[in-house]
Amino acid sequence: MPEFSATSVSVPAVPREEELYPIREVSRLTGVNPVTLRAWERRYGLIQPTRTESGHRLYSLADIDAVRSILAWIERGVAVSKVGKILARSNTAKAPSAPAYDGVAAGEWDEWQAQLRRAVADFDEGRLERLYGQVFSSYPLAVVFQDVLLPVWQELLLRQDGFGQTSEWLFFDTFLRGRALQRLQLSRAQGEERVLLAALPGHGHELELLVTGLLLAGSDLAVSLLGIGQPFDELPLVCEKIQPQALVLFSNRPPETELPRQLGRLVLALDCPLALAGEVAELAEESLQGTPIACLGSEGRLMPRRLRQFLAGHLDT
Repeated sequence: MPEFSATSVSVPAVPREEELYPIREVSRLTGVNPVTLRAWERRYGLIQPTRTESGHRLYSLADIDAVRSILAWIERGVAVSKVGKILARSNTAKAPSAPAYDGVAAGEWDEWQAQLRRAVADFDEGRLERLYGQVFSSYPLAVVFQDVLLPVWQELLLRQDGFGQTSEWLFFDTFLRGRALQRLQLSRAQGEERVLLAALPGHGHELELLVTGLLLAGSDLAVSLLGIGQPFDELPLVCEKIQPQALVLFSNRPPETELPRQLGRLVLALDCPLALAGEVAELAEESLQGTPIACLGSEGRLMPRRLRQFLAGHLDT
């Protein structure tokens, strides 16, 4: 596969959905070189830009978002040949449950994200706090995190080769972790049933674990987190002491080859049901078919529903 390199980029402050961008501009915005963009189109069919009469490629904002998603998956270790299937499955999962406002909100999300980028670039916590509150007053929790906040966080995570960019990501990551933990603690006080959520070994970012806990929690269900680095072989001991309704293991990284076998041994040692959440659930689902282990997926609108179906015994595994 051709090489690509991430570069410092500036996204247009208020982009218009009808705008089309030439390949050089897409390369500047995403850090993916034109040779790689053409390969993703020709060899793998991952993006389908329109063409001018003279044959030049033009990319929409949706195409640019797709490029960023592809890059994020490759950064997580997924082979480019497998990314198309993952993106197709993700789009299918989102379609049935997409609320009415999604059709008009995409442009608004771009504007919110542009404002967030400016606040982060200025290290302005007060402005960031105000934006955070305004976004939460406008959209449901799943939309706030998965469609507004986390895309900016992921973009900053992938773009740390320029002076000051690591500081920007750390500033935003620290801010979001604090707010997510605060919300999770408030939700924990309401739920009657209790679920344990732990990261699989090797999962590196606490924020994604916190957000998953928030998405799974609700007025009927409290979610307690085990810290990053929780020993895998000690999970049965922890569950024996806490006695949760279920243990959910989370990761947004590709599964190791040995994971199905490890999970099979773990489920035999547990006194509670076991489920997977995050992108690992999407990638390991086929290998876990026919086992008692549930795959909740990674879509914020579907995960909590599937968890409750699983706890009620109505989710096929």
